[in-house]
Amino acid sequence: MRNYLNKMKGGAKSPPAVHVKEIWWSILGSSLGIGACAWLSSNYFEPRDTSLLIGSFGASAVLIYAAIKSPLAQPRNLLGGHFISGLVGVACYHLFGGTLWFAAAAAVSLAIGAMLATKTLHPPGGATALIAVIGGGKVHKLGYFYAFCPAGLGAVVLLLIALVVNNLAESRSYPEYWV
Repeated sequence: MRNYLNKMKGGAKSPPAVHVKEIWWSILGSSLGIGACAWLSSNYFEPRDTSLLIGSFGASAVLIYAAIKSPLAQPRNLLGGHFISGLVGVACYHLFGGTLWFAAAAAVSLAIGAMLATKTLHPPGGATALIAVIGGGKVHKLGYFYAFCPAGLGAVVLLLIALVVNNLAESRSYPEYWV
């Protein structure tokens, strides 16, 4: 038991401070990326009973604008993670939606498994799957289209902004790899 509890002490040093320039590039990228999705959503998608903005994109913004070297922030993971998780979430809602707690647990867990199996692990994908289950009538009405829009297309918009903004700074290069 003591060894088990000792594992929780940690031991590594805290990460170094982030330079103010990196902070500003991260703020700029996330403002433009989320802003673009929100603007497009309110002006073009919501009038057509869909959306281009889901909560999990906030977490994606942290990865693709602030943790750009992370394997979890690379295009394959961003795009594949949201799309696959969207499909899994919708399937779980259709199969188990009568028991919401089970559908929610299955959606997140199976999305994690699917992302791991396809080498597209993107933690916000877990939220994308969960939103497909708990997102309410508007989300449920989208059915499997949810995986394409907002999940897939919104991720594409975030990626396009990340490619532009992250490569404007001399100190940044994005992506590390595509596939």
